[in-house]
Amino acid sequence: MGFDGTIWRLRRGTDLVGEIAVDDADFPWLYGRFTPGPAFEPAVRQLFDRELVLMERLEEDESDESAEAWERVYGEVNRTFALVGPAGAAVAEFLLHIQGDRAWFRWSDTPFSEEGL
Repeated sequence: MGFDGTIWRLRRGTDLVGEIAVDDADFPWLYGRFTPGPAFEPAVRQLFDRELVLMERLEEDESDESAEAWERVYGEVNRTFALVGPAGAAVAEFLLHIQGDRAWFRWSDTPFSEEGL
């Protein structure tokens, strides 16, 4: 199944946080243009900005402290938002990054294993 041109939605409850129009894929990652929705308020942008900073720190130092900090923030993302696929169903688990008008993510219909991330 090709993913180019598909639209994925980020939701918080029934509120639309944003849409991702997929324009590239590099398994297992999908990449696309992020269009903010009505629920993409400054606090949401700040959460994703913070996630990216922590991810970059983790990539640089690979410390347990950096890993725990990133996991705490990403846990908040997973508890707060749902990623809805083109067919209209929320995926079981996802890893999503948003930077400006670009987003990249991977997803699964089943929860990720610890080794799968």
